Amino acid sequence: MAGYRTGAALALTVAVGAGLSGCSDNGNASSTASKAASAAVSKAASAASSLASKGADVVASASAEARRRLDEVKNGVEAKDEVKLGTPATASDGRTTVEVTATNTADSAKSFAVQVSFKDSGGNLLDTVVVTVDDVAAGKSAAATARSTHKLSGTVKAEVTRALRH
Repeated sequence: MAGYRTGAALALTVAVGAGLSGCSDNGNASSTASKAASAAVSKAASAASSLASKGADVVASASAEARRRLDEVKNGVEAKDEVKLGTPATASDGRTTVEVTATNTADSAKSFAVQVSFKDSGGNLLDTVVVTVDDVAAGKSAAATARSTHKLSGTVKAEVTRALRH
């Protein structure tokens, strides 16, 4: 959504600049500048709307995939309290990563399926993924890395949405 705000601000700047430079003694230049500014704002709003729609599609697709993967877990027990996240970081390819540590409180080895949601500073969902932490020994902890499905910008927070021990 940051791209939407940036595009809208740019269009507004272009529109204001065009309106100011269009001031002239012959009313036509001002009218032409006004029409150009209006067209620029309209085009930017349309582009921003398209970007917002694509972003929403990506998040919806990632959310559906996460639900599908968690639904595949057989005999899973809710284990959100047994999972901790590290601090999100940006990898060299621009994707956001975060370490996921699962602590097995059961009396035998278990695996974990963990849904991690990446959110912006306003709490808006940017992406969600499922990571598995396999074969964690009884009473022990193990870690894996959750990785966003695409590049995320701005301040990104990560949270455990759901965790199943199986």
